[in-house]
Amino acid sequence: MPYVENRVVHDADSHLMELPDCLDEFFDPKFRAAYDALPKLKKNARDAKWVKDAQALHEDAEFRSGANENILLRKNYQALGSFRREDRPKALDQLGFSSQLIFTTWCLGNFGLDQTKEIDLCYAAAQAHNRMMTWFCAIDRRFLGTGYVPLEDFAQAKKTAREAIDLGCKALLIPSRPPKHHSPSHIEFDAIWAMAQEAGLPIVFHVGGEEKLNPAYFENGLPRVKDFHGGEENFTSVSYMPIAHSVMQTLAAMIFDGIPDRFPKLRFGAIELGASWVPGWMRNMDSAAHAFIKNEDRLQKLSARPSEIVRRQVRVTPYPHEDAGWIIRNSGEEVCLFSSDFPHVEGGRNPLKRFNDSLAGLPQSSIDRFYCDNFVDLMGEGLATELRHPKAQEAA
Repeated sequence: MPYVENRVVHDADSHLMELPDCLDEFFDPKFRAAYDALPKLKKNARDAKWVKDAQALHEDAEFRSGANENILLRKNYQALGSFRREDRPKALDQLGFSSQLIFTTWCLGNFGLDQTKEIDLCYAAAQAHNRMMTWFCAIDRRFLGTGYVPLEDFAQAKKTAREAIDLGCKALLIPSRPPKHHSPSHIEFDAIWAMAQEAGLPIVFHVGGEEKLNPAYFENGLPRVKDFHGGEENFTSVSYMPIAHSVMQTLAAMIFDGIPDRFPKLRFGAIELGASWVPGWMRNMDSAAHAFIKNEDRLQKLSARPSEIVRRQVRVTPYPHEDAGWIIRNSGEEVCLFSSDFPHVEGGRNPLKRFNDSLAGLPQSSIDRFYCDNFVDLMGEGLATELRHPKAQEAA
């Protein structure tokens, strides 16, 4: 019996758990040596014991026999379909989601290459990721792969975006922190937004592409605390706090600089960056627009208040531990999306229940938007027509 029944639910955030050899066959050969020399590759050998253990586990018949009943209990490399392409459709069948927007784990942050002098390697890594992602997702049209586009170099960014769309990526992923020398709202990127709008695909942000917490905050004279995974490299209560700062600033710059108005069919998604910040952010942008409109022509040209532009074109995923009902009541029913974060630990073991509890009391239209309709709106042509409301179409 699948986790979701009798309801259309689209998953706006899921992940691969790639092994260290995941990009080998997709990397431009002239950059392979430089890729192999990256600290992450040196730290994670392709033949490391943990890699062999993960592969052996998924070959074990007894372990595989328990996959269905443990679909949301087994996390990371233990999860069904986490890195084996042939298993992922079975995992989605068991989850019961109508589609999944899929992000990397191994390549999040593009190996820290974006703001370095290794610009050619930066774009080669993004290209390899996009080729790998579309190969993995090609096994099932319910899988919507994201293509990464670094914004450091205008010409290479346009080339990478064009190739990602042509490969079959269903969303263009950009970092939420700004490039080193220009704004993400620079007019040179209009060519990318035009490509995405023409293809009917969204621009998305994801955790991992933001400005990190100043490490000075960790030096508090106390023992280091552990994160979800038992280490210190991911979220803690303090490092969690600034994760939305970059996307708030980047989206505000884009809205004030008129990008949504120039591309009114374009959609933006802020994924796994939380959503409790959204209502105050919307009001703060309205306040800024009101305060500065006399002095800024760009604000005078906006088609609507920034908060109205957000409701029209921006979609955001709350974490399951957030009060999604409160966020929806204070931002509008058009904004929020369901996400599972499968197979990451942070997604929890029963996200549907946690979201259902927080949505109690909302009108059915808001609930339907959260689980289905807002995702359909975000994904546009990236989501096949027959996948948008599959059970409703079946009944018809």
